[in-house]
Amino acid sequence: MPELQRVPANGVELNVALAGSGPAVLLLHGFPHTWELWTDVIADLSAHYRVIAPDLRGFGASSPAASGYDAGTLAEDAAALLTALGVSSAVVVGIDAGTAPAFLLALRRPGLVRRLVVMESLLGRLPGAEDFLAGGPPWWFGFHSAAPGLAETVLEGHEAAYVDWFLNTGTLGEGVRPALRDAFVHAYTGRSALSRAFSYYRALPRSAEQIERAVATARLTVPTLALGARPVGTALERQLRPITDDLTAHVIEDCGHIIPLHRPHALLTLLRPFLAAGAGDNTT
Repeated sequence: MPELQRVPANGVELNVALAGSGPAVLLLHGFPHTWELWTDVIADLSAHYRVIAPDLRGFGASSPAASGYDAGTLAEDAAALLTALGVSSAVVVGIDAGTAPAFLLALRRPGLVRRLVVMESLLGRLPGAEDFLAGGPPWWFGFHSAAPGLAETVLEGHEAAYVDWFLNTGTLGEGVRPALRDAFVHAYTGRSALSRAFSYYRALPRSAEQIERAVATARLTVPTLALGARPVGTALERQLRPITDDLTAHVIEDCGHIIPLHRPHALLTLLRPFLAAGAGDNTT
C-alpha cells in the first residue's frame, strides 16, 4: 500500500500517495476521482519507480482552496510538489482534469518533466478536436460551469447517484469496484466538495487561454505518449501532433474513459516501454 503524506505546495496542502523508489513518476487524476484512480497501476510502477500520486488542489483529502483551479495553477502545484519532495525531474502522467496541467508543466518546464503521458482529455480549444466536438461538448461541462452554485444546489444530497452515473454510463465504462466507488463518492459529497470540483470546469476558459498563449511561443519538446479510449479516441493526438516534437499515440480498444481502472494491464503494457526508454534521462 502507498504511504499517504500531506505536503505543502504552492500555498495549499496536498494529500499525496507515495510508493517505491527510483526515477519519479507523477500521476495526476481527473473528475470524479482521487489519487485512488491509480490504485491498479501503482504496485507495478513502484517496483521500478518512485510513484507520486496527489489529490489535486481542493479534491479528495487535499486542503480546500478558494481559487486556483485553472490548468496553469494546477501545473504550478505539481512543480511545487516535486520540489517539496526533492525531485529534480519526473515523468508526468495526466488523465482527464490532470491532462492540461501535465501538458502545461511539460511545455513550460521541460527540464523538470522528463517524459509526458496524457490521456482522455482535450487541450482547450487547440485545433484537432473538431470531429469530437461536432455535437458540442458533453452536457455536464455547461451544467458544472453554469451560474455559480446552481449545480451544487441541484446535486447536494444526490452526490452518490451522480458519481455513479459518471463511473458507469457517463464515462462509457464498467463501473469500479465498491471500495473505490465509495472513496470517490465520499470525496465529492457535500456542497463545498462539489463547488471545488466544479471550480475546475468554471476555470476552463482561463485554462484554454493559458494553453493557447503557451503554444503560441513554444513547442512541446519532451517525449510524449498520448492515449485514447472512449470517448476521446484520437482527438487528443490530433491536437498534439502539430505542436509536439516526439509524439507516440495509441487508442486502447474496448476501454472506457477511466483507463487506469478499466484496462490497467493494457495501460501498463504501453507505459512500461515508454518509461524504460527514458531511464537514461536525468533522474532523481
